[in-house]
Amino acid sequence: MSRDLLSRASHLQWAAHMALRAPSVWNTQPWRWRVLDDAVELWADRERQVVSIDPAGLLLTLSCGTALHHLRTALAASGDEVVVDRLPYPGTPDLLARVSLRFPGVLVEDDTEYARFAAMARRRTDRRPFAEIPVSTMLLDRLRSVAAAEDTRLTLLDAEGVGLLARLTEGAALVEAGDERYVADLDGWTHRPRYARDGMPAANAPAAAARVVPVREFVPDADPEPGAGPVLLDRCASYALFWGEHDDPASWLRAGEALSAVLLEATVHGLATSPISNVVEVEALRNALRDVLPEPGHPYLALRIGWPISTEAGDDRTQRLSPARRIDIADPA
Repeated sequence: MSRDLLSRASHLQWAAHMALRAPSVWNTQPWRWRVLDDAVELWADRERQVVSIDPAGLLLTLSCGTALHHLRTALAASGDEVVVDRLPYPGTPDLLARVSLRFPGVLVEDDTEYARFAAMARRRTDRRPFAEIPVSTMLLDRLRSVAAAEDTRLTLLDAEGVGLLARLTEGAALVEAGDERYVADLDGWTHRPRYARDGMPAANAPAAAARVVPVREFVPDADPEPGAGPVLLDRCASYALFWGEHDDPASWLRAGEALSAVLLEATVHGLATSPISNVVEVEALRNALRDVLPEPGHPYLALRIGWPISTEAGDDRTQRLSPARRIDIADPA
């Protein structure tokens, strides 16, 4: 292998390492990277699929999309031009993407991409209540345009849409609480040993409290926050829905890329975010969510957006698997 190929492979390995900070459903980190001489492949790890909430693996695919965008962001911040081939082989559905550097490429300094790259280390899922400060229309429009650049629609919900979202998330919680498989999966992914470096630590679960839109109870039997009382939290939060025209794996992969782009852009501007997935995990309720879409389409994920209650790190400083467990280095050609 030439010195140039060694350099490219090492650079792609670095980018895959950076992409390990990507968020995923229940912090399952359901991806594997395979670094080749001149490209890096993104593979789905089906052993990390939470079947009770994601029987078709669509949320797994969305999670892998966030990792793909994180990798793209790291490379773009380095000034690299990349070529992304998504789902390159129909007969190999677990190979979700193949990324290579455009060669010869043109190094381009982009302050926007560098700011998003820097945000990768700061971004947290913030399940705490948000501050009593509304998010400006200008910032929300910016997030919509960022999602659109990833071929995914982001629709901001009005008061009626938020009300429907609240009712559907309540319904999802009831349905899933009665599913023994879900209860077992939830317990398994919230009570991981620390050395596992994955899952959602029970200590990070939000305290029970009244919210405009309920958040998932990761620890259903947890005591409510002292003094929480009947105060309704998140009154100034904004809610949005990722959606698109198609319901295939390619669209869910792009939705994950859009989610990553929006989360990083929100972090750049100091906003706090937390995805809401349970509303799309129950098919009947996901179908009902279509009522808030401006056009016929398929919902992928909801998102809570607001200003953090403090500038300290959010509550979801979750662990990540080591690069040795998520990145494979192919033998030199």
